[in-house]
Amino acid sequence: MTLHDNTAGPARDWDNAHFLHPWEGMESIGDNARTFAETARGIHVTSESGAELLDGPAGMWCMQLGYGNHEIAEAMADQARQLAYFSPFNNSNSTAARLAHEIAQRTPGDLNRVLFTTGGSTAVDSALRFVWFRNNILGRPEKKIIISRQKAYHGSTHLAASVSGKERDKGWLDQAPGVAHFLPNVNPLLRGAEQSVAAFLDEKIADLENAILSLGPEKVAAFIAEPILASGGVIVPPEGYHKRCIEICRKHDVLYISDEVVTGFGRLGHWFASEEVFGITPDIITCAKGMTAGYVPMGACIISDALIDSISGEASKGATFSNGFTYSGHPVSAAAALKTIEIIERDGILDHVRRMTPLFQERLRALGDLDLVVDARGKGLVGAIECSLQKGSGADLLEQDYTVGARIDARCQELGLLVRPLINMCVFSPPLIIREDEINAMFDMLEQGVRRAMDDLAREGLM
Repeated sequence: MTLHDNTAGPARDWDNAHFLHPWEGMESIGDNARTFAETARGIHVTSESGAELLDGPAGMWCMQLGYGNHEIAEAMADQARQLAYFSPFNNSNSTAARLAHEIAQRTPGDLNRVLFTTGGSTAVDSALRFVWFRNNILGRPEKKIIISRQKAYHGSTHLAASVSGKERDKGWLDQAPGVAHFLPNVNPLLRGAEQSVAAFLDEKIADLENAILSLGPEKVAAFIAEPILASGGVIVPPEGYHKRCIEICRKHDVLYISDEVVTGFGRLGHWFASEEVFGITPDIITCAKGMTAGYVPMGACIISDALIDSISGEASKGATFSNGFTYSGHPVSAAAALKTIEIIERDGILDHVRRMTPLFQERLRALGDLDLVVDARGKGLVGAIECSLQKGSGADLLEQDYTVGARIDARCQELGLLVRPLINMCVFSPPLIIREDEINAMFDMLEQGVRRAMDDLAREGLM
């Protein structure tokens, strides 16, 4: 047996004995039966048993151009043969420099300074550290509180996790004390029975301003927000939410960080969603995932010229922003990102996403008619269904049913579809290259998977 022998039996034993997975459940550690994704092509992955599965989540929101793209693979190989690594602390490299330039050409406003990171978590860490660094130089050492939101997810490094608002991720791991203040859930589904969406929006904007005033504008450094709260359940705030939030931030000298780790690089049909979709020009954008189409890790923290100018030159007080990574601007990752940008533009992928969106959203909304589904929501090529054994409002919707998502996931996989179960929700964000017939096939399988799960629950007397 060679080091490349992936025989299913031994590999499963090795997986359970040695591979500590993200979000590993300690109760079942060493006794998991995960599906092994062994090969892939286009929007499908093939399991260890030979089953072909449509990749509904695009890996982890990241496989924008699908699997088996030889152009990206060759670009990476060519770069590795030419130069596999350079030290970003002491040198530079034309591939990384060109990528920074290409990103700056596609960002809104004056967001032209690109700090390369290893992924989304370190991009968020870098953004927060820069905000604090700047306030220290400006003589405002007390202006450090970060406002975030319930259900937000910004990463799993210590600092990024500390500004994340997903309750189930906070049960046993420590967060940095005093760093973040969390606003209430912005999901319109949770508004009162008699409350209009407009009134709910007013309430959410008031939540932000009241928090700033209560904490003290002199102490609040930044507001960090995903345009769509992705891992929190694809929560789409009411229309106009982000524009009104940034107005409040500007009013009180609070920076606006847009976490586009999921929405960046085409997920909503634009390079970045902040300006084109939500009408805002943030002070900082973080991105990762789709920037290399998932082929290799990379992230970026993109900072406005105005912020850089405010603490550079004579205003710098001789300070050094002592933040960065061994692999910042890694040339092989940069080559993958450049090829990704080239293909997206050459093949009209952004236009394609916008053309596919109406069908995607139409099929998604139709799932809301199923008895188990209490909400079907999304934007662009990202969606989620939220399920409950008790269809209703208020407390019923807040009950976390840990069985529903797993049942739907299992039934969908039997039908040939991978989804991402999040307790009582199923999330999907397929590769951007998905075609109309594939969208219909995906939703056909998802609907059938939900119906089969409903039959299971009915037989067990749970429905």
